[in-house]
Amino acid sequence: MIYTYEIDGIPLQTGDIICTMNGKPDILPGEFWRLIGRLVPGDVDHVAIYLGPGGRCVESGSRGVVTFEVHNETWDTEFMARERGLLFDTFYGVAYPLARRELSEDEEFHMRMRIAEYCLGQLGKSYNLNFLNAETDEMFYCSQLAYKAYEQIGINLNTGLAMESLPGTNYIVYPQEIWDGCVTRAAMETSQQLSMAGEAV
Repeated sequence: MIYTYEIDGIPLQTGDIICTMNGKPDILPGEFWRLIGRLVPGDVDHVAIYLGPGGRCVESGSRGVVTFEVHNETWDTEFMARERGLLFDTFYGVAYPLARRELSEDEEFHMRMRIAEYCLGQLGKSYNLNFLNAETDEMFYCSQLAYKAYEQIGINLNTGLAMESLPGTNYIVYPQEIWDGCVTRAAMETSQQLSMAGEAV
């Protein structure tokens, strides 16, 4: 079954990728996660995959691969923190890897189903601290889980982004390159649209 949902006004379907920035400025644990996020290239530090029904998502974090629930179509990191292993982050937007691929409805349906099935099949696996090994199916870091899920349907989310002067880092699948390599919708775009609408009133 393919599900639809919204997070902070941005639409999602099963298999779409939620992108976040580590940290939340107004709480102390959020500051810790923001410092961790500075080690990762770009603004996007973490990804999760929307599954449904409702606000059910899957991610790989400190507790390994787990599902968690986004309640009331709102990214409330403090409310979700316990379920997510005390991960505090800020919603950045949604990446749509299947957009603009000229897929038939049937093709897209089956691709989204395969992505969800793959992710659910990894539940309980531990966190992968060897970021250079994105090819293993035994353990996962966040963007590796999305990469491997999409690899099942012939889409490569690894664009070869590397950290300067560090050989081999192009093997890492960074959250930022998933954002940069897909059609996206940023949370700030939604807030800007609302702000502009308010000014027009």
